[in-house]
Amino acid sequence: MADELTVPLLPCRSIDEIAEFYEMLGFTRTYYQARPYSCVSLKREDIQLQFFGMPDFKPEDSYGSCLVIVPDTGELFRAFADGMRAVHGKLLVSGIPRITRPRKRKNAGNLSGFAVVDPGGNWIRIFAAKADPADEAPAGNKLAEALRNAVVMGDSRGHEAQATRILDNALRRAGEETALPGDLLEALAYRAELAVRTGDPAAARPFLDQASEIPLTDAERTAHATTLASLQDLTATVARPDQDR
Repeated sequence: MADELTVPLLPCRSIDEIAEFYEMLGFTRTYYQARPYSCVSLKREDIQLQFFGMPDFKPEDSYGSCLVIVPDTGELFRAFADGMRAVHGKLLVSGIPRITRPRKRKNAGNLSGFAVVDPGGNWIRIFAAKADPADEAPAGNKLAEALRNAVVMGDSRGHEAQATRILDNALRRAGEETALPGDLLEALAYRAELAVRTGDPAAARPFLDQASEIPLTDAERTAHATTLASLQDLTATVARPDQDR
């Protein structure tokens, strides 16, 4: 058989809050019901999600999750980010709701992935359909490999403290060795993001400052354009920490 369709059913505290959030990301309502029980269906192109309301539900306790496989995580992330910036003036990178940016996942066959954590605490995990072998970290590139290990801990498993320890050790060694500018930029950007994510935006400032001082060629700026944009978002968050949620 072919043309099967799966639509995940996920819990939330308020279907109106959920609908508003996903409409910000470019989804449209395809169904809405308040009684006898509350539910809402949302769709963006071929991505379909359905939610049911539980008034006493606690988003921080949610185990709701689903995978979404897309041809290009970068394109979808940019669309989501544009919608979020239009409403909030920046990306939401900590608390609930929030979004992570696309990164290669060592524990998922080097597939690029990012996550949207919605107001219901559901993790919508978005992965590329195919990995690019050219994006593998070269052998001996210790900082790039440490970053990949940190991403597994921080983005896939939600262990930000462990990811922070991995990166702090790697960045300390990078100061004693010669790290490639692009690798250093990526590592500093993620370390700053981890600081904001764990509720310590002040700790992100030194990493943001160091990242801003890395000399990059035009080609490197193009290659790391998404990361440079994320640094601007993080800088805005650090400047206005009380408005991050």
